[in-house]
Amino acid sequence: MQQFEFQTVLPADATVTVPPEIALQVEPNRPIRIVMLVPDPQEEHEWSALTASQFLHGYADEDAIYDRLPIR
Repeated sequence: MQQFEFQTVLPADATVTVPPEIALQVEPNRPIRIVMLVPDPQEEHEWSALTASQFLHGYADEDAIYDRLPIR
């Protein structure tokens, strides 16, 4: 099975247009399967918060010496 990925916005008429460069790679009139992944705003916020907390968790007090280096 081949896989193609592209991002788009679902317009008011609820139609999805396949980009021409992808459509050219698929035989016309061939059945396809479409999977829609829609980001959940709450989930995105939670992932961002987790990423930030984990990043700072790995920051040791000894690393603060680099914060005092002169900027060139």
